[in-house]
Amino acid sequence: METEQRGGRWRIGVVDDHDAIVRGLRAIVGEQPDMEVVAAASTVPELLTQTTDIDVVVLDLLLEDGSSPDTNVELLREAGIPALVYTSGDPYLVRVAAKAGVLGVLRKNVRESVLVAALRAAASGTMVPTVEWASAIDADEGLVDLPPRLRRVLELYAAGVSTAGVAKALKLSADTVPGYVSDIRDIYSAAGRPAPTKIDLYKRGIEDGWLPSPRR
Repeated sequence: METEQRGGRWRIGVVDDHDAIVRGLRAIVGEQPDMEVVAAASTVPELLTQTTDIDVVVLDLLLEDGSSPDTNVELLREAGIPALVYTSGDPYLVRVAAKAGVLGVLRKNVRESVLVAALRAAASGTMVPTVEWASAIDADEGLVDLPPRLRRVLELYAAGVSTAGVAKALKLSADTVPGYVSDIRDIYSAAGRPAPTKIDLYKRGIEDGWLPSPRR
């Protein structure tokens, strides 16, 4: 649903824990006659303590507080504020945010004119279609569909947790976990994406978005 400007300007919020990015956004937005940055913070809760009178929040996905993109998007939604993702493009985090319901996804290397146009559209409540945003949503169609229990086993086991550790974390019998791992391998094999080793399972987990990409 499209919204209307209040006071002749779109009110922009920024959630990013890099000062240089915040300063850059303030400078770019400050040059526009129809918008202004009214609040900036390193976390969503901190931003919401400043004001909720915001038309759209420019949201980074990888924040130092370790918060999840879907949690942040939901907090903003509860406050009646849509989100426009502005990120370096981690596929896992982009996929999580896209599924959470953001207006669009922009990489931080987009041209200034593209950023400004996206801000205007998002502030008015219009979707901002981009390749990153569409790809993150379309990627679900090509994913191996693991049941919730198998997905959780994959998340833990492929990330390095021992069989005994997985069993303890999920309150399973130690004898049950190897069977689940075998089932996961069978599913991937049937999909033409075999994962005979633990490393292969880790790769498949990253490819399908069950595991985050490794940080540099």
